[in-house]
Amino acid sequence: MSSETTHRPLVAILSGAGISTDSGIPDYRGPQGLWRRDPEAEKLVTYDIYMTDPEIRRRSWQMRRDSEALRARPNGAHEAVVRLERSGVPVRVITQNVDGLHQIAGMPARKVLELHGTARAVECTHCQARSGMAEALERVAAGEADPACRECGGILKSATVMFGENLDPEVLTEAVAVAQAADIFIAVGTSLQVQPAASLAGMAAEHGARLIIVNAEPTPYDELADEVVREPIGTALPALLDQIGKGARATG
Repeated sequence: MSSETTHRPLVAILSGAGISTDSGIPDYRGPQGLWRRDPEAEKLVTYDIYMTDPEIRRRSWQMRRDSEALRARPNGAHEAVVRLERSGVPVRVITQNVDGLHQIAGMPARKVLELHGTARAVECTHCQARSGMAEALERVAAGEADPACRECGGILKSATVMFGENLDPEVLTEAVAVAQAADIFIAVGTSLQVQPAASLAGMAAEHGARLIIVNAEPTPYDELADEVVREPIGTALPALLDQIGKGARATG
């Protein structure tokens, strides 16, 4: 990694729900966020409740079936990240999102760390077998209100990190390493209120990164930032990343 960054800065991008709102996926904690509009919705993604309440599981599967998230397409902000990576600048994405839109936009999967898992797969809570979300939703549409694991009959859940579950320690360890190595760390569309993801911004700043926060609402890390951008993400992030790309090419 050090040879890559001799002339070209390592750019780490921590993305939250705000980067995907232009794709039609609502955020969680903003003024119109899901948790504010429907506090009961948190129960559907709380592990202990999900595992012990069959009615919650049935409602969860209906929510997934009706969700627009899996039909969403990447927007200009996702595409700008890919454009920067393809220009030769070392880029790593750490995302709190589960929508997979960074990869669909063209970001190599090995350069995307999904802190909270993915909504595009399901996993068995008993044998850990994984399969596609689309297949599970086809079973729901066919009448299975709470589809069980085909391998062992265990309870299936989205391959996302629910409330009450720990993050994957390997993914988190890699995210910490990226944050500490970054020359530029951009937190975009995230309230920086959910730990441990939020602490990555502070960690990057402590290790000398230029910290840039692009978010509509204030965050707890604004005072640490070298730059805070309140403009709409769909236009602000592409402009910022294009500027970084030009600067990297000029020095490279």
